[in-house]
Amino acid sequence: MEAYASVLNYAIPFFMSLLLLEALAAWLKGEEVLRSMDTLSSLSSGLTNVIKDVLGLTVVVVSYGWFVDHVALLEIRPTWMAYTLAFIGLDFAGYWVHRLSHRVNIFWNRHIIHHSSEEYNLGCALRQSISGFISITVFFLVPIAFLGVPAEVVGVVAPLHLFAQYWYHTRLIGKMGFLEKIIVTPSHHRVHHAINPEYLDKNLSQIFIVWDKIFGTFQEELDEVPPVYGVTRPVRTWNPFLINFMHLWLLVKDAWRTKSWKDKLKIWFMPTGWRPADIAGKYPVPSIRNVYDFEKYAPTLSRKLQAWAWAQFVFTFMLMMYLFNNLADIGFQQALVYGAFLFLSIFSFTMLMDKNPHAWWVELSRSIAGLVLIYIQGDWFGLAGAWPAGIYLLTAYFIFSPALTSAFVVYEVLPAAQGLQRAG
Repeated sequence: MEAYASVLNYAIPFFMSLLLLEALAAWLKGEEVLRSMDTLSSLSSGLTNVIKDVLGLTVVVVSYGWFVDHVALLEIRPTWMAYTLAFIGLDFAGYWVHRLSHRVNIFWNRHIIHHSSEEYNLGCALRQSISGFISITVFFLVPIAFLGVPAEVVGVVAPLHLFAQYWYHTRLIGKMGFLEKIIVTPSHHRVHHAINPEYLDKNLSQIFIVWDKIFGTFQEELDEVPPVYGVTRPVRTWNPFLINFMHLWLLVKDAWRTKSWKDKLKIWFMPTGWRPADIAGKYPVPSIRNVYDFEKYAPTLSRKLQAWAWAQFVFTFMLMMYLFNNLADIGFQQALVYGAFLFLSIFSFTMLMDKNPHAWWVELSRSIAGLVLIYIQGDWFGLAGAWPAGIYLLTAYFIFSPALTSAFVVYEVLPAAQGLQRAG
């Protein structure tokens, strides 16, 4: 937990720098690849994911180490060969977990967040799940477990394999010649994120594109078919928590509503998007019929509201980094409380981004929670020892933030909602 948090001290600034570099390059080329609130939603989703991972909120039914101890036929020392086999094994496992996520209803819930942006940029790579509570990757690592690849080697290679999937989430790099035959390139992954019928559920590989070519899921990017991004059932929200669980909630409602007991069980394991026949017509779900003719999600927000949303993100980000850098002193139980507070913070400002009228009381609840934590501890998780003035600044922030959020709700959100009601 602490080791992963320390790695993020380097990884997060690196990823953010590349995101800014992409924005600069697009601006110099006269292209627009970022939308303010879409990008903020992506970054907010990234925060939820790293908080979840640092706190270890994923159940591993069987560890890779257990497999190695019980099924290994060979014993490999941690040499370059072991690291190479680990990388290939993780990529093979990644392909099949990814394929299941696209093909099976219950697994799509853990992946929808990654495809939810209607743009395609480096920020999309940060849209990672918090709804995958049980890890199934280990079951596809059995081949390298048989070979005896040590667990510590896999532990080192796994984050490198994950981070190596960041760079190709961009529209600014065209096709890359002979590399197109070997590795996943931006062109390949643009196809994967597209909702065009020609591209759906294609190019599922993570590093080596050969898996798609071997298992029949490869599709080249076609000049005559420009990719359109998003999901076929648009999420229509910037809130990463709502996106993470909306497909699961639909499955729960459909399983409850259908009269067929067979379908109540069947729905979870059917192909993505399948719904019981007696439910699909009665409770339709809006979906995109023509990928070249739909309106992207873009609530009209004033520059001031957008600036406040970004400020809230920055405050939350700084509080998160304080947690990561003081995990050992804070302790696991207190870290869980801290993580819950960060989740509430992200939920609050993304509600405001959606122009949800209830954003004011969520922000009020969050600020009260912050003030209560300061009152109970007489501190903020040890901050007073390093920076005494920080407690007073945090207190002022928790008092100020609900007032400003409420002002935006009263003067911008509610009038817009009333205007829509009159128009309706």
